[in-house]
Amino acid sequence: MAAKIKKGDTVVVLTGRDRNKTGEVLSVNPKEGRLIVQGVNIAKKHQKQTQTEQGGIKSFEAPIQASNVAFMDPKDGKPTRVGFKVLDDGRKVRFAKRSGEVIGDV
Repeated sequence: MAAKIKKGDTVVVLTGRDRNKTGEVLSVNPKEGRLIVQGVNIAKKHQKQTQTEQGGIKSFEAPIQASNVAFMDPKDGKPTRVGFKVLDDGRKVRFAKRSGEVIGDV
């Protein structure tokens, strides 16, 4: 099965405390159905000092459930679903269902 949301895509958060925030997908874990989005679902971790790293409170992006985000339409910036279609030259591509615009190869 081809992934509908991939690393590098811009997505909109649909639910939760970060609702309506947008960001770029940094990594995808299809087995767990989770992804990490830049600037979304920020968590803090109290880090003890080590020989190589300074201690303190570190902020990082925690994984978010893939069903809570939607692909951002490249035309109008609104959330859209992603579909697949085969072009005349035989390439299988993803497209935004809202505007019909081609996103890229699978």
